[in-house]
Amino acid sequence: MTAPTSPFDQRIAGLGRNDLMSLLAARHAVRSFTDRPLEAHAVELLQSEITALNERFGLSIQLCCNNPEAFDSRLAHYGSFNNVRNHIALVGPARRDLDEACGYAGERLVLLAQHLGLATCWVALTYRKMASAAHVAAGERLVCCIALGYGAQPGHAHKVKPIEKLGRMAGGKGIDGAPAWFTAGLEAAALAPTALNQQRFSFELAADARTVRARALPAVSCGRIDLGIARLHFELGANAVSRDWTFG
Repeated sequence: MTAPTSPFDQRIAGLGRNDLMSLLAARHAVRSFTDRPLEAHAVELLQSEITALNERFGLSIQLCCNNPEAFDSRLAHYGSFNNVRNHIALVGPARRDLDEACGYAGERLVLLAQHLGLATCWVALTYRKMASAAHVAAGERLVCCIALGYGAQPGHAHKVKPIEKLGRMAGGKGIDGAPAWFTAGLEAAALAPTALNQQRFSFELAADARTVRARALPAVSCGRIDLGIARLHFELGANAVSRDWTFG
């Protein structure tokens, strides 16, 4: 058996279902942080995961430490962000699947950070791209970023949709009688962070009872980013029960 190749695979992907769901449920958006610098061990693990993700997805994700200027704007303060000194910049070559890839990869970093005792918040607009320490090469795009640090206070859980509204079986059927791994995937996806808590995504189990099609509903702000995040959550939840399925 091949050994896990990244901190996320070593620490998160192998969690049992109960521990995984506890981790997903404990992750909440945090917008206010302390002055405590990121511990060297956490930086090392996050950077190792970033390196693996950049290689896997062809991205240019960057960890920007001690860069408070990126959140020193009126819009950031309006969004209730306070003392954001670190962020992860989700950067990659402009291409059709960039937003979804950044959502999937970024959420891996969010969950790893949560496991390491750090707080995070997905940020699409309320930061200053020009003030970010991230390097964006010609032909690349800074999609969004993730605020990162030790939370000054815990975040709060938000209402989530019932899984019956997030998934269905082939032919428009409901999820009654769906395989246990499919409902487990939906339960994990229900805990995925989305813009404005819209949860505008869906998962359909094909007639072969093993192929899952994920889609973002049209005309949704940050919809493709949200879909990438939700796909990761679904994958983790489903894999905790069975690996005899695939995305189609």
